[in-house]
Amino acid sequence: MNVLDLFSGIGGFSLGLERAGMRTVAFCEIDPYCRRVLAKHWSTVPVYDDVRTLTADRLRADGISVDVICGGFPCQDISSAGYKVGIGGDQSGLWMEYARIIGDLRPRYVIVENVAALLARGLDRVLGDLVALRYDAEWSCVSASDVGAPHGRDRLWLVAYPDQDGKPVVAEHDEMGGVSPNGGALHAERRQREVGFHLAGAWRIGEPLPWDRVWPGQDSPLGMGVDDGVPERLDRLRSLGNAGSIRSQGSGDPETLRFEESVRSASCRGAADRWRRSRR
Repeated sequence: MNVLDLFSGIGGFSLGLERAGMRTVAFCEIDPYCRRVLAKHWSTVPVYDDVRTLTADRLRADGISVDVICGGFPCQDISSAGYKVGIGGDQSGLWMEYARIIGDLRPRYVIVENVAALLARGLDRVLGDLVALRYDAEWSCVSASDVGAPHGRDRLWLVAYPDQDGKPVVAEHDEMGGVSPNGGALHAERRQREVGFHLAGAWRIGEPLPWDRVWPGQDSPLGMGVDDGVPERLDRLRSLGNAGSIRSQGSGDPETLRFEESVRSASCRGAADRWRRSRR
């Protein structure tokens, strides 16, 4: 199946879908650095630069046919760590462009990813737009720790497909939410109670942070880096967005401050100071 990858970043969605046997035929990404990364790894795949100007006619003129559209539209207005204005905000409101492209291309499948806060700040809009386009949808919350990563990073995943002869196909409710608008949220809340702050079930709020633990595939505890190669790593951080674990580059930089704030929000104010001392 041919994939159109919207809000592509550096191609994480496409990497996974290609491993599942699909083929990416076009990207759409506004960030110039990310487009260079995509051009390096998918040198023969066109990369469009703005979802607002991407149209079905343009794709057809370029000889591109699409079976699947995937994308994680911006979460800044939805995330609990962001502006919290909802899906109508300037950035997360780009969902409207995503919906427009779905309506124009009418793919066999649509895959949407966003923060779990979408359950309360816009999922009704997403589902309403899909219904208006005669698409059914199923969704669930899945965190990174569910698939073995050493952090929580709860995300909502939604798969939509055209209804059959005007009669929606309704899936059974499952443990992780299924088609229930509240099921995913309840599952996420239950899992958070079970594993505290989510660190793969290894850390509960109030316990010392496991600074010395080295996870598989990492060369330093919790993915922390050192001060060599700062520009390259900062570009990499920006490209990954909130898809990657925090890799602080040294005392006082924005990533360090972001990390300390997350620690404070988890009621572990003393941990930030201990971490600073450990880095000296």
